[in-house]
Amino acid sequence: MKWIWAFALSFGFWVLLVWPLDWQELFVGLLAALIAVILFGGMLRIKGLKKLFNPLRYLWGLYYILALIYHIIMANLDVAYRVLHPALPIRPGIVKVRTELKSELAKTILANSITLTPGTLSVDLTDDGHYYIHWINVRAEGEKEASAMIVGRFERILRRVFE
Repeated sequence: MKWIWAFALSFGFWVLLVWPLDWQELFVGLLAALIAVILFGGMLRIKGLKKLFNPLRYLWGLYYILALIYHIIMANLDVAYRVLHPALPIRPGIVKVRTELKSELAKTILANSITLTPGTLSVDLTDDGHYYIHWINVRAEGEKEASAMIVGRFERILRRVFE
């Protein structure tokens, strides 16, 4: 059943990209969707499909995108200030932070969000929910304080979207 879902999603996405269709584009789309399902169909997870149809998750997702853009802009300004300041006030280091997220997708998006925010870089994620983050200006050395400053701004929103 998941193979049919994977084919339908792949082909539907193709149709959205190349609309309006003629018979040649339809044929290429069917072929591309079939190849995608053969190569990657086993990776599709259907578990939790009910969550997909919850409209509140989409609103939280939109809020997450806006919050991410805000934090990226603020971090860009902070890094620009550090670069332009004559004394170059940086204190780089790697800090250990913890997340309470359970979903692998949510953990991945959290790590990518941290990396997208200038001044921070996700270095490693352990199996027990700890991230190692390179931080351009370490302001908190304790795990709880660093977690609140780095992970806390995204974690509660991602929990509402994915869990």
